[in-house]
Amino acid sequence: ILIRSGNADKRDEITRLAELLHWKPGTVVADIGAGDGSYSFLVAERVGASGRVYATEIDKDKLQNLRAQVANRKLDNMIVVEGAAADTNLPSNCCDSIFLRHVYHHITQPQDFDRNLVRSLKPGGRLAIVDFPPWTHSEPVKGVPKNRGGHGVPEGVMVNELTSAGLQVEKVIDDWSGDDYCVVFVKRNR
Repeated sequence: ILIRSGNADKRDEITRLAELLHWKPGTVVADIGAGDGSYSFLVAERVGASGRVYATEIDKDKLQNLRAQVANRKLDNMIVVEGAAADTNLPSNCCDSIFLRHVYHHITQPQDFDRNLVRSLKPGGRLAIVDFPPWTHSEPVKGVPKNRGGHGVPEGVMVNELTSAGLQVEKVIDDWSGDDYCVVFVKRNR
């Protein structure tokens, strides 16, 4: 029986995202809804001192904790950003890639939020959404659109919203981990 720690699983997931999103030293990545920062810190290692990681979060306590950890670890390549319901609050054209892990189903204003995601991506930049289909016997997250169908988000709904915002699907992985799926989008040059 193989028993794996949560950190090994996170490292594996970051390795998969790095391959899909073409991360290398110098890449600029945003982790939207960074939470405790565990994924952001792994990305910061991967993109190195020449790269940059924006860790966004809307929860005040998590933001305070993230800022303290970044200062304690002396991470010059990581910037903590206070996000908002309708906006990432990231600079325009700042990111080579952005990822949201178990966050998209919490977005209450997807049309505005998605437009701001696209604005934050450089031309040719990639967005990965890792999420899960709705749990049928659960309440949707408070304030999200009615089309979610429970806690989670149908893959098709999320794809329609992000393609309407101007992204193109590049790759779909329906067996990401557990019930999760991963969809990678690209911002085409206009």
